[in-house]
Amino acid sequence: MPVTRRAFLGSVAAGVSLAADMTVLNLFKSPVLADELRKNDKRVILLWLAGGASQLETWDPKPGRPTGGPFRAIQTSLPGVEISELLPKMSTRLSRTAILRGMDTGDGDHGGGARLMHLGRRDEPSVKYPDLGAIVARELGRADSPVPDYVSFYTATEGRGNAVSQAGFLGARYNAMFLTEGSKPPNLSRLEAIQDLDHHDRARLRDLLSERFARGRQSPSLASHNEAYARVRGLMASEKLFDLGQESLAMREKYGPTLFGEQTLIARRLIEAGVPFVKVSRAWWDSHAQNFETHVELVAELDHVMSALIDDLQDRGLLDHTLIVTLSEFGRTPTINSSVGRDHFASAWSVTLTGCGIKGGTVHGKSDEDGKTVVEGKVGAAELFATIFQALEIDHRKDYFVGSRPIPLTNPGTEPVREVLA
Repeated sequence: MPVTRRAFLGSVAAGVSLAADMTVLNLFKSPVLADELRKNDKRVILLWLAGGASQLETWDPKPGRPTGGPFRAIQTSLPGVEISELLPKMSTRLSRTAILRGMDTGDGDHGGGARLMHLGRRDEPSVKYPDLGAIVARELGRADSPVPDYVSFYTATEGRGNAVSQAGFLGARYNAMFLTEGSKPPNLSRLEAIQDLDHHDRARLRDLLSERFARGRQSPSLASHNEAYARVRGLMASEKLFDLGQESLAMREKYGPTLFGEQTLIARRLIEAGVPFVKVSRAWWDSHAQNFETHVELVAELDHVMSALIDDLQDRGLLDHTLIVTLSEFGRTPTINSSVGRDHFASAWSVTLTGCGIKGGTVHGKSDEDGKTVVEGKVGAAELFATIFQALEIDHRKDYFVGSRPIPLTNPGTEPVREVLA
């Protein structure tokens, strides 16, 4: 008998004990439930390249020009499209990826640029806006979900103060689980003094008493209280999602032994279990000196991890429902400074979108021959956010309300980049 979306979600909601008894990944032991989740739910993995990755050493090389640097451009699987030789694996995997080469966001400050690229607009004195992760969690999450809505990894120290994570007017319910000390949330484990059987018995007793108390009573606070208990138990049961010991050695080797690779593999585990938004931050790309040495290391790692993630999601049937965003606060200057570095540059840089809702194999926008200005297809932060929302089938013109004031997801008049949307 086929399982409908309503029945599937109902089975998750009704079984509060589900979260107490098993990790959500166990749902995938049922092919029917796995197919239903993959079919209906959209997810986002943001690869945040903190500090500002160079577009010239990644997606928009300028070989042979005074601004080009020492690296060659290589032909990709897309006719006539070249990227940096530091991305050989991604050069063969662009059929599901769109490159936006016309980013012009106008803020070359780490703090200001990071806020702009997390919020999609400028702050207002009277309104604290939610970031991209909070909005996606609000739009794609489920009130009854036993897993987190929004998880953010930032375990480096450089630039952490610019790692925006705020739910703003959406409220604390949509704040990120913000992990800075390691890849696993603290204080999720059951106390060793309490046996597993006792833990489950206590949960069942609390459910029984709560059910009896609730009979004949109508109370929003009572429902909120029960939801909070269920959510905490769900988070405790989600502990194994952060445990890479649950993955095969072959899969761990596929992503590589670096922290960035390991956290990206955890991100895949999380979105597979139903987490709507996961951000994995890799710092520190701020290459004011020795830009080329820095990018040899960091771009090679990005190439390996990003290609492993794309392949893994494709193999699992998840890429059609997962949007991978590679994003920085800005790019790097075409001009090479006296320290053989590149400085902050927000006038002509690049991002990529892969997977869900994206017309793969597309390149939108063009910088001039030296990469100094956008000459075609200029895209700002608002347009990028509108494109991401539309790829996820979220109406970017939708209004939220702060009191009686309507606040649209993107500023009025903003249009997505339709050329890269499927």
